[in-house]
Amino acid sequence: MSKSVPAFLQDESDDRETDTTSESSYQLSRHKKSPSSLTNLSSSSGMTSLSSVSGSVMSIYSGDFGNLEIKGNIQFAVDYVDSLKELHIFVAQCKDLAAADVKKQRSDPYVKTYLLPDKGKMGKKKTLVVKKTLNPVYNEILRYKIEKQILRTQKLNLSVWHRDSFKRNSFLGEVELDLGTWDWDNKQNTQLKWYPLKRKTAPVALEAENRGEMKLALQYVPEPLPGKKLPTTGEVHIWVKECIDLPLLRGSHLNSFVKCTILPDTSRKSRQKTRAVGKTTDPVFNHTMVYDGFRPEDLTEACVELTVWDHYKLTNQLLGGLRIGFGTGKSYGTEVDWMDSTSEEVALWEKMVKSPNTWIEATLPLRMLLIAKISK
Repeated sequence: MSKSVPAFLQDESDDRETDTTSESSYQLSRHKKSPSSLTNLSSSSGMTSLSSVSGSVMSIYSGDFGNLEIKGNIQFAVDYVDSLKELHIFVAQCKDLAAADVKKQRSDPYVKTYLLPDKGKMGKKKTLVVKKTLNPVYNEILRYKIEKQILRTQKLNLSVWHRDSFKRNSFLGEVELDLGTWDWDNKQNTQLKWYPLKRKTAPVALEAENRGEMKLALQYVPEPLPGKKLPTTGEVHIWVKECIDLPLLRGSHLNSFVKCTILPDTSRKSRQKTRAVGKTTDPVFNHTMVYDGFRPEDLTEACVELTVWDHYKLTNQLLGGLRIGFGTGKSYGTEVDWMDSTSEEVALWEKMVKSPNTWIEATLPLRMLLIAKISK
């Protein structure tokens, strides 16, 4: 069994925030819950507000979609500077954008770029916001330090957004270029060109991408301390064995770890992590996490959320995850988005509940998740 990961791993919901897990914590780290803690959290936690997570696909798709007409064009040029090993994107201007302020016929637009499939903050570049215009001029160069052979595996996504005075974003259109088929030797491709802005590619298309699998086992222990006169609560043991065929978001680099939260408890004390395993798409963790305080009725209302992350410098990028529970859409009588287990995830949870004191093993496909906001 591995120790918890060191504190250098940052929290992916709140940037630059150090983790509370220490390197010296023992192998089976335990988080004590009072029998009523899950019930209390179902009514008091902020589960209805979902945050976009740095490193997840949702960082691209956060914002307001569908309320504004998609129109207009963007002028930009793409060039690769071999001497610097940099991709340069010269964003010149936009024209005839949709008006976010319909009454005054104006927007406050800016341009954002990603190199897909890297959807994290490290892969995001932005221009300045140009206020009160439908024809903004930027004349900015956005730079990516990247090897050319890796660049050929990427897609360039440029999107235009309106940013209001409350820092809310509204989507104004996008352009996407497949850099794998881009002719880098053609000097015409380094010249400024106009591109029509298009509607957002549906996020569901990314769900079909292979995000790898997780091999794990669960066990429910109804009374871990037999012989006591007072009734005791049970424990759920989660054995994260390994992941298989994880996606590479940074070329050939990968440094992955697994985080566990028992929903609806989104407090920091609820979270446990494996160590980080680098340089492989098939990391072996062999890490067991134990959560106690489970009454039989809590098994119907709770959900085990396991997420796999790629740690890089000061950011963590979500690779995929699982939500293992009954998938009823409700928790303690409240409708919640996170109780959305797939049929395979539900089957594992059902087997665990029906077979106490027995390890139930499964290999489940990872999927993209909207992560619940972490409470203090």
